Amino acid sequence: MFLRGAFRALALNRNLTPIAVRTFASKQREVPALTCDRYPVQRGSFAELTDDDVAVFRGILGGADTSRVLTAADEVQDYNIDYLRSVRGYGRVVLKPRSTTEVAELLRYCNERRLAVCPQGGNTGLVGGSVPVFDEVVLSLQLMDTIERIDEYSGIVVCQAGCVLATLEEQVGARGLVMPLDLGAKGSCHIGGNVSTNAGGLRLVRYGNLHGSVLGVEAVTAEGRVLDLMSNFKKDNTGYHLKHLFIGSEGTLGIITRLSMFCPTASRSVNVAFLGLHSYDDVKRTFLAAKRGLGEVLSSCEMIDAASLDSCTRFFGLQSPIDKYPFYMLIETSGSDAGHDEEKLARFLEQTMEQGLVQDGTVTNDSTKMKVNCISVNMITVFFFFDQFCVRIKSFLHLTLLRQPHSEHCILS
Repeated sequence: MFLRGAFRALALNRNLTPIAVRTFASKQREVPALTCDRYPVQRGSFAELTDDDVAVFRGILGGADTSRVLTAADEVQDYNIDYLRSVRGYGRVVLKPRSTTEVAELLRYCNERRLAVCPQGGNTGLVGGSVPVFDEVVLSLQLMDTIERIDEYSGIVVCQAGCVLATLEEQVGARGLVMPLDLGAKGSCHIGGNVSTNAGGLRLVRYGNLHGSVLGVEAVTAEGRVLDLMSNFKKDNTGYHLKHLFIGSEGTLGIITRLSMFCPTASRSVNVAFLGLHSYDDVKRTFLAAKRGLGEVLSSCEMIDAASLDSCTRFFGLQSPIDKYPFYMLIETSGSDAGHDEEKLARFLEQTMEQGLVQDGTVTNDSTKMKVNCISVNMITVFFFFDQFCVRIKSFLHLTLLRQPHSEHCILS
């Protein structure tokens, strides 16, 4: 049994998917002040956009009547404001290419004209990095969403950078595969943005970061040069692996337009445990016990403090399935043998409770309950946003360096 209140939400037909919640959140607050007015930033020596520039863009993207060049103030505003609505640029044009060739032509022209460019994916980031600071040209990859190939034998997917993560997850799942990353923003984030920021997500414990999953990329540099760094091999020891320079480069070296990624075989047995603990030291010791006791079936391990869970349950109108504790842990296992996995998880829980680390907990292998739970935990940042503040801490630091978290609310993931 898990998140009993989830049934109440489903009964009320609330249908709060990640993309719905994120869209809802992004529309709630007033338009923020311009970034350049709020912060001591200075515009570089770039040219200013002219009507002639817009005409050239239209020519590249299909002609004078193209809908892939946005210039109306109401059309470009959402591309100028970040997801948290905390920063805003004043870019006057949004370009929507469909191919690597078009991206190259646009960047080549902007480079010759010294027009600053802001590449943008799903605009789901929490640090304002995907929107203009000043009047940059916004180059959106929304229309580059073609899934070119999914090979269920090799486990390789080849796609354009504008594919939405949830769409990829659905398509590879239909072929018995799983995406190696899972994010709260998967309903709207782009895989190209995930790679450009080296996103981790809930499955990092199991599958590692994207340097190990991305097999190749195609990227366009600022001067419009196309770099074909694609590969369809998990093991490729031929020369330099320049793809790694673009993973996490956030568009500073070029714009990723296509990529190939290795997708592992989907697990047939998935279990989720939700645990209550008294202290952060207990959290660390339980994490260590999970790595040792669950071993190869451990796929995700998250810590949530009491205030974070309270924000989550209040937003959804849900109720925690266990009593209140200062800390909670969400542990997921995935494997191929349900009996074996459940036995290992049960033994782990029994041992940690006997040691006084875990005080209470509940387990489920029901996919509906797990999905509701993942939505809730993944969207904690949104709940904080509604409470007028947001602090998100990524805990891929050495755990011994972390003490009792000082932020009033935090999720360590």
